[in-house]
Amino acid sequence: MEFGISLPGRGPLAKPDQVLTMAARADALGYASIFVTDHVVLPTSMARSVYPYSATGQLPGGANQDYLDPLAMLGTLARTTRRARLGTSVLVIPYRHPLVTAKILATIDQLSGGRLILGAGVGWLREEFEALGAPPFEERGAVTDEYLRFMRATWTTDPVKFSGRYVSVQNVHALPKPAQPGGIPVWIGGHTDAAVRRAATLGDGWHPIALRPPGLLFPDAYAARAQQIRAWAKEAGRDPGSVTLSVRVPMEVRSKRAAPPAGDRPLFQGTAEQVSTDIRAYAAAGATHFVFDPTTQDLRAVLENLQRFAHDVRPGLDGAGARRAATAVRRGSARSHTAKKSSRATRKRSGRSRRKPAARRPRR
Repeated sequence: MEFGISLPGRGPLAKPDQVLTMAARADALGYASIFVTDHVVLPTSMARSVYPYSATGQLPGGANQDYLDPLAMLGTLARTTRRARLGTSVLVIPYRHPLVTAKILATIDQLSGGRLILGAGVGWLREEFEALGAPPFEERGAVTDEYLRFMRATWTTDPVKFSGRYVSVQNVHALPKPAQPGGIPVWIGGHTDAAVRRAATLGDGWHPIALRPPGLLFPDAYAARAQQIRAWAKEAGRDPGSVTLSVRVPMEVRSKRAAPPAGDRPLFQGTAEQVSTDIRAYAAAGATHFVFDPTTQDLRAVLENLQRFAHDVRPGLDGAGARRAATAVRRGSARSHTAKKSSRATRKRSGRSRRKPAARRPRR
């Protein structure tokens, strides 16, 4: 089980010094990954588009604000971090020519010593497609599939030869290759049927955003999608266990002294024990890599939250402890049934033998 963070690309925290401070703290605290997000431009009006991760269908915070470029950020993070893997959550694949994208990503992978993950998405903002002169919005799924196959070809073959509907290249040297043998791992974003099938047949990982209405993706829904991925991967002749299952969620570890918010507690927001329980629920559903969004725009609070999780939550979830916790959650109600049977058996044994008097001793 691994834990990472997503850096804000826009808003009050999306300033160079602040995102670099967050990344440095996460790297020093041993977080496994640091992700960045992607937009090139935002329209003044989104009348023809629906943001898939808000109840209103609109982009929270508005469009008139800086949005840091993800690839430039990754190039900087490649040299200012030492251990954490670096990734996009997600890069909108149709926005850029895949030969250029593949070159930039391979260079970043070299600069980082082979730490890059390509989180890939098809995009949702029609107005942004049009502003960039990208391929038709209605064809973004097919474009993404072909661009990803092409980029893999540039990373693993030389000279590169590729003939497709949207991109064709013959006999060129696309160098450097990534530092990672076999190329940069591709994690597919989204939770729709198309995204899940793409992850199963084309991706090295699945990277959905959860707990943002209407795409809540609670543990039972996550488990169903994970099962679909395994089935479709097997159907495609792939090893179902080769697809990394991740999830990106807002996370806040609150002090026990803090007053709980009114209403239902959002998952991954609560005391260390509550956050641990939520992680175990998703681990039982199949997730192995968790990426956390900040829940506040205050840098000091974000840094303190990173430290609280690293010190108060993660130690109880590492290694064998995490596996035992996930197993316990999967058993669910069976645990209660087993405990009752065990209790009856203990009472019977204690009646036949005096070698274990403690079994008869009432608890005070």
